[in-house]
Amino acid sequence: HKSEVAKPYYYSVFLADHNITAEITPTERSAQFRFTYPKNDSSSIVIDAFDKGSYIKVIPNERKIVGYSTKYARGPLKNFKNFFVIYVDKPITFTRVFNDTVATSSNELNADHVLAVIGFKTGDKEKVHLKVASSFISEAQAELNLKREQGNDSFDVVKNKAKTVWNKTLSRLSAEGGTVDQTRTFYSCLYRMLFFPNKLYEIDSQNKIVHWSPYTGDTQPGYMFAGTGFWDTFRALYPFLNLVYPSINKEMQEGLINDYKEGGWLPEWSSPGYSNIMLGNNSASVVSDAYIKGGKNYDIQKLYEALIHGANNEGPNATGRRGVEYYNSLGYVPHDVRIGEGVARTLEYAYDDFAIYQLGKALNKPTAEINLYKKRSMNYKNVFDTSIGFMRGKDKAGNFDTPFDPYRWGGSFIEGNSWHYTWSVFHDVQGLVNLMGGNQKFTAKLDSVF
Repeated sequence: HKSEVAKPYYYSVFLADHNITAEITPTERSAQFRFTYPKNDSSSIVIDAFDKGSYIKVIPNERKIVGYSTKYARGPLKNFKNFFVIYVDKPITFTRVFNDTVATSSNELNADHVLAVIGFKTGDKEKVHLKVASSFISEAQAELNLKREQGNDSFDVVKNKAKTVWNKTLSRLSAEGGTVDQTRTFYSCLYRMLFFPNKLYEIDSQNKIVHWSPYTGDTQPGYMFAGTGFWDTFRALYPFLNLVYPSINKEMQEGLINDYKEGGWLPEWSSPGYSNIMLGNNSASVVSDAYIKGGKNYDIQKLYEALIHGANNEGPNATGRRGVEYYNSLGYVPHDVRIGEGVARTLEYAYDDFAIYQLGKALNKPTAEINLYKKRSMNYKNVFDTSIGFMRGKDKAGNFDTPFDPYRWGGSFIEGNSWHYTWSVFHDVQGLVNLMGGNQKFTAKLDSVF
């Protein structure tokens, strides 16, 4: 890493094997590259559009490369294409398009794995710039994104603008009293907190907010975000965004409305559509926390409708609640019904029910309707074994899991054990204290964790 410089708004690395310095600076939907070459009659750049379906067209007289990739990690995704456009500030004197490892005679190709090489003559320490933008909507939209976000800006202008944006964003919080290393750690963590979820929306030629929908496969109006799992983020990230960056969280709530309208469910893990990862119905927490912390000017009634739908049904790819029929009838998800992670699901559903109750109360929903969720929020008690002081799996008949080891990873839990999950009662700490036998026993047990 001695040859690297990494900042939120800029990255550079010296590629010693080739005597080339590569730099990049971003905007929201585009980036500009700067390559510093040695003297060479055949300097080059490789554009790899990946396998799983791709397209590239090199247009030398316009110093332009366009194309798309259809590769994605999780799906299926209907009509998914990641379009790109690239402009080079130097005449392209050599081109070659490859079908995987086989060179073709054309400057345009649509195949499983398309790559292109462009080349030119460079002088010593000559700088070559590439302006790159992408779009999930169309090549024309990628072109528009590039024009809107970079225009005629030089590399250094884009870099300085990006630095200004990051400084403004990170300056929302002021860290004082720490060492230099502690301050660096603080702002590095804040920087990483702001990576997700990703903006999936774009701004069209009429200056309207639009997005490619992972649910319908076409362009839809309004906001959309993706690339986050609520199991990972409902406890800390979204409450933090609600307090510190409320305007962007309003956009996220509008995006959730569009998730529900277009796909029929709120996502629990978006990648960018519904993905069968982890568990819980934690969209309830994300929605309720935003509104109760002051969110407004979006259709909260539609989101409440979505929460009720998700709380009482099992949907595709981890949406809704898996095991909901057991949770609603028994008050817990048993370990012997081929579902798995029963205690973890029960604890998270109970907290989600608390979140729904709080939102329903804030919206003045009928008492009989919301009291159901208030009652269900106490379901955490059904998986607590008072004889040993731990959360513990149960079968359908109500018998605790035997043998039991609080250190056992997995089973009735996920990415943890009973020592972790026993504390997972965010909404009723006093109730958990009481179950453990009072303040002294609770405190002693908590201290023993550390």
